[in-house]
Amino acid sequence: MAEIVQHRIEERIPELEQLERVGLFTKKEVKSIIKRATALEYKLHRLIVNKDDFIAYIQYEINILELIKKRRAHIHYQFKREEIEFPIIHRINSVFRRATNKWKDDVQLWLSHVAFCKKWVSKSELEDRNSSESARHLFLRALRFHPEDKKVYLEYFRMELLHCEKLRKQKEELEKAEMDLGEYEFSAEILTGKLAEVVYRESTGKIKEAEFVISLLNVAAIFDFTKELQDFILQDLQTNYTADSLTWDFMAKRELEASVAGEELLTARGRAADINRREERCCQVYEEGVKSLNTEPMWSSYVTFCLERLKRKTNVDELREKRQQRLLGVLQRAHDSSLLKEGYYKNWLQMLLSTGDAERAASVAMAATQRHSQSVSVWSLSLQTLMQLGSGDMGRLFQEALALVNPKESLPLWQLQVQWSVANQSPEETDDVFKRGLLSTVAAVSMEIKESYLDWSYSTGGYKKARTTFTSLKENRPLSKAFFTRMIEIEKEQETPKMNSLRDYYERALQEFGTSDDDLWLQYIQEELGPLGQPENCGKIHWRAMKFLEGASVESFTYKYTLFQTGHL
Repeated sequence: MAEIVQHRIEERIPELEQLERVGLFTKKEVKSIIKRATALEYKLHRLIVNKDDFIAYIQYEINILELIKKRRAHIHYQFKREEIEFPIIHRINSVFRRATNKWKDDVQLWLSHVAFCKKWVSKSELEDRNSSESARHLFLRALRFHPEDKKVYLEYFRMELLHCEKLRKQKEELEKAEMDLGEYEFSAEILTGKLAEVVYRESTGKIKEAEFVISLLNVAAIFDFTKELQDFILQDLQTNYTADSLTWDFMAKRELEASVAGEELLTARGRAADINRREERCCQVYEEGVKSLNTEPMWSSYVTFCLERLKRKTNVDELREKRQQRLLGVLQRAHDSSLLKEGYYKNWLQMLLSTGDAERAASVAMAATQRHSQSVSVWSLSLQTLMQLGSGDMGRLFQEALALVNPKESLPLWQLQVQWSVANQSPEETDDVFKRGLLSTVAAVSMEIKESYLDWSYSTGGYKKARTTFTSLKENRPLSKAFFTRMIEIEKEQETPKMNSLRDYYERALQEFGTSDDDLWLQYIQEELGPLGQPENCGKIHWRAMKFLEGASVESFTYKYTLFQTGHL
């Protein structure tokens, strides 16, 4: 391996000598390059090679090329390229080939090689054909290993269009200069983007997706000479991809671009009328779409469009109202078709509430829970709406919701029910809600209910009731740290807090969390150092902490305790 590396380094000597001789690099810099290159070469010739080592090698060489380019510009020296840059470029290409042969599945590696070729292989503007040919071969090699990779095909398509654009500009410049084109005769087919069309046909023959076709069309639309190609792609989209909602969505939104000129557009009302006409044309396409393709994605595209248009600012009330009515109508029809996505019910309810249509909002809230009866988010939204409207029979609705949803996801509903019961029911009824929640087999629910129950007991019955609630629940696992720390806070809020009670709370908390919660031990020590505590107890607590804490918690506790002792915590 050492002999191979030494040979590689010796091959670099002529280009490095030229760099120093012409003043692009100093002697010290050349030595640094040799040292770094040697280290990189050794990594490439190990028995087990790493892709990152290849990438690091390539990046280092590219960085040298970039530095040479800057130095040339700085000293205005443009000679000896064949002796300096070309060996480096050749070396990078060689490493790229080794990498892509070994890691054939890495699409990004192929695309990086293509990008490098496009930037560095070209010798002159007219010889850019050679770099495009090199890139074309690379794409074809990549496609042998990734015959259905959308990104490779998309970049291949883009490259052919860029190449075509450059050739068109070159031809135009040569014609302006009245130069003889000679060997650089330009093919009419190439100049009109026929090679890109070939790539399009080949790629869509293997990847039959509307989204992919639209991405190719969007690339083509960047270039001003591709009208025929765009029309061809558009026709293909409308003929072969109407079973995909993305096609209808794309076609509908194209109608927004068809603005008309005239005096009418000089006033805000006139511009609003023009916008409304274009939006109506969009909706006509969407209407055709939902007739042809009555699916949830199709309705979602329609609803999303209407929502986006409503969010656009306008000072013309008629346009705003038209957009609002249009959206409400589409939401209703999608719901009637049982194809309204659950996330859109929130938009619907917000609109109805903002317009003051309480009766309709209540109706939609109930309809949403019937349509998505097992969705926690839909139930939460609908119950909040009904709570806001002051609807009756909420207790029954909460029970229905909790019976239908997955218990593991039910915490938001329990939180809502507690909130509603505290505000609207008697203390006895609220107490029953808490007790039902305590029976939940879901740990997150029962722990949250314990914390809420303790808070509610304190707010309604003071310290005595909070103490009673704590005592009744302190053995009822699972328990949360917040349950104990809240009781500690309540004790300390009293006019004459009892240190023995605080110790009891800390000890019970440490029974549950003493092996992992180093902060809890530290807080206990701080409590004993406070006005109510006994500082002589701290040593014993520290000893127990070091005994009971496990893993990283020991180191964390030791670090924090040291900061505390030195007054930094």
